[in-house]
Amino acid sequence: MPSSSLFARPLVTPLTRPDFRWSFARLGAIPQAVLIAVVLSFNALSVPVAHSSTGSYEEIVNTSERKSGFLNLLWRESEGKLYAEVDALDTPFIYYTSLSEGVGSNDLGLDRGRLGDTQLVKFQKTGNRILLIALNTKYVANTDNPAEQRAVREAFASSVLWGFEIVAEHDDRFLIDLTDMALSDATNVTALLERRNEGKYKVDTSRSVVNLPRTKAFPDNTEVDALVTLTGSPSGKILRTVSPDATAITMHFHHSFVRLPDDGYTPLPYDPRAGFIDGSDSDLIYDYASPISESVTRGFARRHRLQKVDPEAAMSRAVEPIVYYVDNGVPEPIRGALIEGASWWNQAFEAAGFNDGFQVKVLPEDADPMDVRYNVIQWVHRSTRGWSYGMSVRDPRTQEIIKGHVSLGSLRVRQDYLIAEGLLAPYKDGFEDEAEKILTEFSLARIRQLSAHEVGHTLGLEHNFAASADDRASVMDYPYPYVELKNNQIDISDAYRVGMGAWDKRAITWGYSDFPSGVDDAAARAQIIKDTLAMGLSFVADQHSRNDRFAKGAGPCHTRGALWDNGADPVAELNRLMELRTFVLNNFSDAVIQRGQPMAKIEEVLVPAYLMHRYQVQAAATVLGGRDFTYALRGDGQVPTATVDANKQKAALDALLQTLDPKALVLRPALVKLISPRPPMSVDSRELFPRESGYLFDPVAAASTAAQLTLAMIFDSSRATRLNNQRALDASLPSFDEVIEATLSATWMSSPDADPALGLVQRRVQTDVLSALASLVTDKRAGAEVRSQAHARAGMLAQTLEGRLKSKRAWPEGWRPHFEYAVSRIKALQKSAEAVELEAATVPPGSPI
Repeated sequence: MPSSSLFARPLVTPLTRPDFRWSFARLGAIPQAVLIAVVLSFNALSVPVAHSSTGSYEEIVNTSERKSGFLNLLWRESEGKLYAEVDALDTPFIYYTSLSEGVGSNDLGLDRGRLGDTQLVKFQKTGNRILLIALNTKYVANTDNPAEQRAVREAFASSVLWGFEIVAEHDDRFLIDLTDMALSDATNVTALLERRNEGKYKVDTSRSVVNLPRTKAFPDNTEVDALVTLTGSPSGKILRTVSPDATAITMHFHHSFVRLPDDGYTPLPYDPRAGFIDGSDSDLIYDYASPISESVTRGFARRHRLQKVDPEAAMSRAVEPIVYYVDNGVPEPIRGALIEGASWWNQAFEAAGFNDGFQVKVLPEDADPMDVRYNVIQWVHRSTRGWSYGMSVRDPRTQEIIKGHVSLGSLRVRQDYLIAEGLLAPYKDGFEDEAEKILTEFSLARIRQLSAHEVGHTLGLEHNFAASADDRASVMDYPYPYVELKNNQIDISDAYRVGMGAWDKRAITWGYSDFPSGVDDAAARAQIIKDTLAMGLSFVADQHSRNDRFAKGAGPCHTRGALWDNGADPVAELNRLMELRTFVLNNFSDAVIQRGQPMAKIEEVLVPAYLMHRYQVQAAATVLGGRDFTYALRGDGQVPTATVDANKQKAALDALLQTLDPKALVLRPALVKLISPRPPMSVDSRELFPRESGYLFDPVAAASTAAQLTLAMIFDSSRATRLNNQRALDASLPSFDEVIEATLSATWMSSPDADPALGLVQRRVQTDVLSALASLVTDKRAGAEVRSQAHARAGMLAQTLEGRLKSKRAWPEGWRPHFEYAVSRIKALQKSAEAVELEAATVPPGSPI
């Protein structure tokens, strides 16, 4: 394949450019002898003779353990020093840092295997020092004109990452001391801990050493590992839970020095329709040599290098297949599930014309997962459940993936097991052995999908949250288990899809196809996308499925782009899931936990079952004020945007309000009585429902968490603005004022329930509605129109409640003080929005489920 002209740029530094060299002719009348004397004096001052002596060089070499490779290393045991031999100045290479051993907290993100930023760097000699300089690869001039290149280079900063004294030199080879750099906080852990209010820490070099067994040199990469201890005064709660002594946090920092790939890779221009990671601004390149008629910005799709042995053949072996290695520390049967799930990608590469172009193996015992030569699927343990990640080391010039690195949280499989226990209540007399098999298979099915998903990111693929609306067309969606009610029994046989989806195959075909000679690559890829669109497959990226980055907390509006949802009709699926939830909760009993377990553990299983609708609520809410869209390019035939039908929006609001019905939120008294307080030696957990009842289980606070999840969607400020905007364009569409009115009608205007349990939940939901309304009034991010509507409706509610209080009606117990308190809160809100205390229960964490 032809090399990119991106690599043709001469790499010239200020100290080696011709215009920086001495020129006697330019210095006019100054006597030449004087100039020679000045230059010689300058050189004598800038080059230390002692450091350049051959004897010093030979002494270090002869008394050190040598590790020969891309960057030669010398370990001098007597000093505890690690030296590097630099013999290629001004030659760019790749440098990145990572954590080979972490902290074990999901909240901090300092996991085993965490990768730092990848940088293009070079060694540059200046006097008696060698600098490690990170080159600015974001701003370039892709031209053969040196003057244009210099203009851009001088306009933007580079970064000196480290400065080394030259210890010794011989025959244009320089010895530098890497020890201080190896033992430094190169990943900025201390800054992260301070930002997270965990305390102020610094590196204690007396308790830090080079980790020689994991410090190795190979022909194309050199790996340096160090045990580094950070000392300080802990001020937070997290470090105390994961370390023996929170005043001394010891982890392993890793430094990788990697030879640049050769010029045989052609960067692939990014296409927003193809489903590859865009990297947002971090991966963009600004090319100031672009023609005026073209954009300065350009981006490349992330992908591995993959070429056919025979590009002319429809199916061919790869010159060098993509091989991923599963952590040999993963226990069975999980290891087998990870291998199987990751191996699904070979189906996609077969669709792209490669025979065994993607392979999965177990990591050899003598291999280090931090070694850049290995694409790895690493098993990461943490104190709490958390996200899994698909990361990569890439050439920053082209986004060619050099190393894929997957980190899978080990507690995820246990969370899936817990979900299955709540769905099935499987521990009935005589069925314990069968239950374990069923629950294990359910969990492993999810782990296979998770393995495939995270590997997909390291192959370059973005999330596609529209896949669930296209019959689960991609492993790059977040899958909620598809559970059905058949013959009055829970059926989990189709909980998770097996294998690659149609979208996955099309995406890999676009990104990795190796076309025959004579084929126009750009035209061929454009046709692949055209055919994909013709198949009816859709793509909604990560940034349009999560909270809006333009307004913190703002909910998404694409009806096909929700997380953890199912089905093409999010409202119909919410209604179906609520029926399923009712069945599960009606059958909830102590059969959800094994014999011999504390009865208090029932609550751990209850939380995901009780809140099983939380993600589908978010999906249904996208319909309300929603606007679907595509990543259309002019001329590709796609419809850019489409407003959601008014009837669908009203149906979505009705479905959302049904989730606030006290009958849907109240728990059976018999179930509440089963849940005892946490016994001694039970760790307090954020995975439980909040309590306003001391250590006793609080069913009303549990109901409040579910209500708040729905209200957060209905009263989302950006959704409110969208509702008003759509009404201004089309009078048939609902406005936010109508949404407030409908919500108040379904909650505050409903008849007070005389049943004590239902009445208690009903009053709590009403209080949550008022808090949500007050939150909008006080939300400075909300538009003025939205805040005024919320303020006006709160005032109208106060008038209604005052009317109730003046009536002679005998209200059931608890209702009159409830109305009085609500009126007082609204009046306080009207008097001073900042003075209102907003009530909110802490909702147990959801993602990752």
